[in-house]
Order: sequence, then C-alpha cells, then structure tokens
Amino acid sequence: MTIPAGLRRTVLRAQRDTGFLAAGVLPHLALVPVWSWAAATTARTGNWLLTVSLSAALILLGTPVLTAVQRARYRVLIGVDVPRLTPTAPEQWTWASTARWLAATRPWRKIGYHLLLGPLLALLELLVLAVAAACLAGVLAYAWSWALPTGTRQDWFGYLTQLPAYTAAGLLLLCALPWTARTVARAEARLALGLLGPSRAQRLQERVDQLAVSRTDLIEAVDAERRRIERDLHDGTQQRLVSLAVNLGLAMATCPDLPGDARELIAGAHLEAKEAIAELNDLVRGLHPAVLEDRGLDAALSGLAARTPLPVRLRVDLEERVAPNVESVAYFVISEALTNATKHASAMRAEVIVRQVGELLRVRVTDDGLGGADAAAGTGLTGLAKRVGSLDGAFHVSSPVGGPTTITAELPCAR
Repeated sequence: MTIPAGLRRTVLRAQRDTGFLAAGVLPHLALVPVWSWAAATTARTGNWLLTVSLSAALILLGTPVLTAVQRARYRVLIGVDVPRLTPTAPEQWTWASTARWLAATRPWRKIGYHLLLGPLLALLELLVLAVAAACLAGVLAYAWSWALPTGTRQDWFGYLTQLPAYTAAGLLLLCALPWTARTVARAEARLALGLLGPSRAQRLQERVDQLAVSRTDLIEAVDAERRRIERDLHDGTQQRLVSLAVNLGLAMATCPDLPGDARELIAGAHLEAKEAIAELNDLVRGLHPAVLEDRGLDAALSGLAARTPLPVRLRVDLEERVAPNVESVAYFVISEALTNATKHASAMRAEVIVRQVGELLRVRVTDDGLGGADAAAGTGLTGLAKRVGSLDGAFHVSSPVGGPTTITAELPCAR
C-alpha cells in the first residue's frame, strides 16, 4: 500500500511540530521555580530584599543560557534561525555607553520572554500535547480496550456501544492536530523573532551595512578591472600599433624606389597608425592613467593640467594618499570638467583646487566660460554625479548663464 505524498508530508510535519512543542515545555518552565521560590520565601520570611536580589541574579544568569537553548530548538527542529544580537561592547563603560549598549541588546525583552511569556507558552504546548495524546487514545481505543478484562471493558465502555464514539472523536482530533501544532509553532516562531532576535530597525541597519560593504567591494572590483584593461591596452594593443607605425616608417625610409601609389598608401597607413596610437593614449588616460596609480593624484593632475589647451591653475593639498577608488573618481571629475570647459564653455582659463579636510576630499573646478550647464539635463554631468554618488559623495554644479561655472565634489576618503 502506497501512502500519498501529501498525506506523508502532513504526517511528517505534524510529527516535527509536535516534537518542537514538546521540546519547549521544560525551557519555558525553567524560571518558574525561581520566581515561585522567591514569592514563597518572601511570604514566609518577609525579607524581600535578599530574596528579590537572589532571584534577579539567577534570572539574569539563566536568561542567556535559555536564549541559546531556544535558538537551538528553533533552528534544529523547525529550521527557523533567530539572529543573534552582537552589539559591540563600549571601550569605556559610562552611564551613556551603558544605556546605548542596553538599548542595543534589549535584555528586558529576553527576560520578559522567559519569565512572563514562557509559562503561558508552556501551558499552550501542554494543551497541544494533551490533544495529541487524546487523539491517539481515541484512534487506538479498539486496540487497547481488548487488552482489558472483559468485565472492566463492559463496565467502562459498555462493550462496543461507546468505542465508536471514542474512535470518531480521536479521528477528528487527529485531523485537527497538524493544523493546531503548526499554528502554535508559527506563533512561537514569530514571538521569538520579535523578542529574542534583533528589531526591525536593527535588521535594516545590518542590511544597510552589508549593502555598503558589498557596494564598496563592487567598486573596488570595477576599478581593478579598469586597471587591468588599461594594462592590457598599454602592454598589448598599443605596443603592436607602435610596432606597426615603426615598420611603416622604415618601409618608406628604406625603399625610396617604391611607386608613387604604393608610397602614398604606406604614408596613409603610417599616419592612421600614429592617429590610432594617439587615440589609444587618450583612451588609456581616460580609463586610469598609469601615473595616477604610480605617483598619486597630485602628479596625475599636474600632467592633466599640462595637456589641457587652456591655462589651468592647480592647487592640491593632501595630507596623504587617499584610497585608489577615490583618486580615480576625483581624477575623472576633474578631467571631464576641464574637457567640458574646453569644448563646450569656450573658457579662457580654469582653476582646480583639491583639498583634504578631515575625512573628506573636496574637489572644485572653476572656469570662466559661457555657463548654463545643468546636471539634471542628462548631459555628461549626470554621469559625474553618479560616479560621485557611488562613493556616497556630494556633487554640486553652479553655472549661471554667462558664467562662471563651478563644479564641486566631496568624496569620503577615510580608509
């Protein structure tokens, strides 16, 4: 005989939930002897101070142990993981730090769960176990009634007249047992998550911290990939183009008797190769200039200012080198700002100021161009704002019509 899969799952789930409830009775009643002893001793001796102190100490010592037991019960028996609260202990215990630590650990919630709610949950669990015992007794009424002597069986059950009623009641309770046990188990799990685990605000804060760490890792991975592409272009493609340009130049220099058409073709190819090398150099510098990685932001910006067609006044004030991803974003912002000032704003001069103030790297680029730049218009400034925002930085553009244009970026640079 094959048991249907749905029925088999229901039976297994009922066994699991009932076993989970049975395992919770003793832990939920663990503190009952403590407060009952405290109440009886206080009523008998009247020395409430000593009694309350001892019982409070026992409760405070037993709460972490009972919490660990309950976490293990939820995790092992029904697969519910109650997160552990792990706030950082303050370096120096003061009234303020102690209050913050207590607010983070919330010990009163655990004490309330074990001391007040525990006995009520134990009572509910005992009721479910009593229902389970009753349904099994009713279903097996015929079997165990025949183990009794004939006279006793007839006196207790009226021979066969009451046994069908007991069996029917047992079957009804048996059908209701899976739903009852599952409902009680779910209710206990929700209470445990709310009282023994972190609050919703703490879970959100932990999630925010995890996302911040993962985003930082992603930014560093993208920056590392950008550097790898720059190295591959510089060491591979660029060297091949240089070799091609040299060979074409040698062909024109060593073969003076070439026909005119062939010489023009070689000269054109030589010119295209040199232009491709120049474009590739610009692309490599736009990705991640080698001098930025080797010598830092100051040297990279000096080279950038020297290559810019308009006069650039540069001032860099750094206490120490900042993180590579911060250097990369700052360089990109300044490079794009100077490019926009040259190509679109018709500026005559520009000023770049980079200053480290505490844990912030402040970048300001000012030009005397036509103005009218709008970061919300979907231009290249939007990309700059997104790059700065990827580091939790602030980006601001001030560009009235007629100029001047000032682009400001503040980047967190704490290592």
